[in-house]
Amino acid sequence: MNSKLEQFKNDIKSKKVAVLGIGISNIPLIKYLINLGVDVTAFDKNISENLKDAFSQLEGLPVHYSLGNDYLSRLKCFDVIFRTPGMRHDLPELVDAVDRGAELTSEMEVFLNLCPAQVFAVTGSDGKTTTTTLIYKILTEEGYNCWLGGNIGTPLLSKIDDVLETDKVILELSSFQLITIRNCSSIAVITNISPNHLDVHKSLQEYIDAKKNIFINQTDKDKLILNFDNVITRSFGDEAKAKCVYFSRINNLNNGVVFQNGKIIVKNDGKEIEIVDADSIKIPGVHNIENYMAATAATIDFVKPETIRKIATTFNGVEHRIELVRELGGIKFYNSSIDSSPSRTIAALSTFKNKVILIAGGKDKGIPYEPLGQLIAEKVKCLVLIGATATRIEEAFNNYIHQTDIECELKIIHCDTYEDVVNKAYEEATPGDCIILSPASTSFDMFRNFEHRGNVFKELVNRLKASE
Repeated sequence: MNSKLEQFKNDIKSKKVAVLGIGISNIPLIKYLINLGVDVTAFDKNISENLKDAFSQLEGLPVHYSLGNDYLSRLKCFDVIFRTPGMRHDLPELVDAVDRGAELTSEMEVFLNLCPAQVFAVTGSDGKTTTTTLIYKILTEEGYNCWLGGNIGTPLLSKIDDVLETDKVILELSSFQLITIRNCSSIAVITNISPNHLDVHKSLQEYIDAKKNIFINQTDKDKLILNFDNVITRSFGDEAKAKCVYFSRINNLNNGVVFQNGKIIVKNDGKEIEIVDADSIKIPGVHNIENYMAATAATIDFVKPETIRKIATTFNGVEHRIELVRELGGIKFYNSSIDSSPSRTIAALSTFKNKVILIAGGKDKGIPYEPLGQLIAEKVKCLVLIGATATRIEEAFNNYIHQTDIECELKIIHCDTYEDVVNKAYEEATPGDCIILSPASTSFDMFRNFEHRGNVFKELVNRLKASE
């Protein structure tokens, strides 16, 4: 019996609970709390007309609502407040509520407090979704009963009654989730760190400090997987109490997971285990080699090397991550809508041998675009731009050209709609070309999230008819 869970259920029943945000992750939370007999008020800045889908899912349940622009002003007399991940924890209304005695928490924080199973937690600026998925697939293939959650999968607090001590829980955790998390996971993975989400975080240091929460309370019985090639993540080893295991694609480490002679190899006290040849990995790109290295470091103590190899040679990749949508008239369309930062777009462009037609642009989140200029010059034959960051991306390219004084023929097209984006890109393509949506920006200017953006792109691509 999970005694912590039983205590939580007994305690929460007597509390007045606020759930902030009626989104995908919080609807299962609201249902779970209601089923426990909790008095729940759901808060959202949207008005009821914009929440019809949420209301339909909660229909018939005794939920109270607080909606509209001033919804947080009514956040009084609550015992427990569940914060949605994208909301800052230090908003004045939340600080006031905590000062009055409320407990501020989140679905993920409560789950980690109650979870009886071993937890594998993954964070990073890039690659965390793929790495998390790989760990889940590898452990599942080996025969473990696994749960996938955090930023992906199912909101797990609503499933906590079914999680057993013998299970494995694999979580993708964002900086927004980690900024208030103090629970440690048994195995933590940090894929890399680069400037990101600076439209929400007050500084790069705050962003880095949030990521560090994934390991800061680990013990010497735990394990921390770090990218040796990233200067920020490598430095975390000096602060960690857990056993550090590094992976490196470009350095020859004596211990850890390395990439040598085109193969991923595990080194441990003079012994070497060959995991997989990079040419056999089904999903393309050097960044995916790094993702497999991180997943290997996290799982090698629990699985046979052949299990990792099997996943590497059969896994087609995660949706919206260099996802092949279709081939039309010898032209391939790729959806990489997840690429919401310049570093992700740089990684995506690096996977292609020939120059591509790049679709980019979206909402600005306050991060530098200068590093993208060189890759556009080297890897792009036509640049199709949309959104608030269109001019910043074009400036990054122009600045690189002016600084290096190189010649580069690049057609740049600005569009107002995604239908126009897809049509213009297709008009510029010839057989053998690749068109890739890799926005280097967030989706929130025009879409609910990157999945919505990617699905719209795929729908438009699939409507195209071959050129005569």
